[in-house]
Amino acid sequence: MKKLNFILSLVAALVVTSYASARDQIKIVGSSTVYPYATVVAEKFGKGGKFKTPVIESTGTGGGMKLFCAGVGVNHPDITNASRAIKSNEKALCAKNGVKDIVEIIVGNDGLTFAQSVKAKDINFTKEQLWRALAHDVDVNGKLVANPYKKWSDIDKSLPNHAIKILIAPPTSGTRDAWNDLVMGKGCSQVAKDLYKAAGKKSDECAKVREDGAAIEAGENDTLIVNKIVADPEMFGYFGYSYLIANKDKIKAAKVDGKAPSLASIQDYSYGIARPLFFYVKKAHVEVIPGMKEFLAEFTSKGSMGPKGYLADIGLIPLDDKTYNKVRTAGTQLTTISLN
Repeated sequence: MKKLNFILSLVAALVVTSYASARDQIKIVGSSTVYPYATVVAEKFGKGGKFKTPVIESTGTGGGMKLFCAGVGVNHPDITNASRAIKSNEKALCAKNGVKDIVEIIVGNDGLTFAQSVKAKDINFTKEQLWRALAHDVDVNGKLVANPYKKWSDIDKSLPNHAIKILIAPPTSGTRDAWNDLVMGKGCSQVAKDLYKAAGKKSDECAKVREDGAAIEAGENDTLIVNKIVADPEMFGYFGYSYLIANKDKIKAAKVDGKAPSLASIQDYSYGIARPLFFYVKKAHVEVIPGMKEFLAEFTSKGSMGPKGYLADIGLIPLDDKTYNKVRTAGTQLTTISLN
């Protein structure tokens, strides 16, 4: 049996090497939020002249995980970007398909931005108001009912007297997962939670989104969301902080619970919808895809993700020194995570 296992391991290693060596360019998939940062690093890396510029596809976090965990070899990506941590079911999928050695890199911090046109009036929303605007069912007079709110002012008279129109990320998006956790989950009223429980419904019922046209699924193209907000001053949408920085002449952030996203409020997490960003590396590909080690070294360098790094110029909120040192070690020594 030991001999058989050795032979199988040897065959697997040979397959990885032969497949991977047929590709001389790093392949990256995943999060649209991490995409701008990864693209800047990839372009700088490619300009060095020693290796080809990595190919990056914005598939969304969930879609990227499916591709990443599908297997090892030339037909599968080397890295996946993620706007949330890898889930237990994704770890199980990776393990099932032989992707057993995975390196986790925390890129930096990000703040989900609830954006509006610069032409619109400044607004401060509570998380509960945002939940009531998007939820499929809400509590009204102690009963669960289909969302009745057509205008923001129906929720609270202090809010705009125009139709609720919010561009949202698709279910496969890590940004949608983060929004569900940090806004829909935390904004869900206690009365609604109790009513869901009494009705035998799961706790994630708070994150179920209305389907009457007020919530508009916008795909993984965050630039498209920006353009739609610019075209309609009554439209809102959410995405990562870098898109606010890149388009601050066209859009602005609404406050959430009295706080606007900024470098300081995201870094100290006083902004209530701040989150970490990640990418995951297939260790089996590092020795056989040209430039993998060097790309990881560049991405995790202080010149890239540090406080004065070039990624900070496009909106990345740097890690604290202690976390950065752990990330740098993981990126250079290829420390793997547990799949259990």
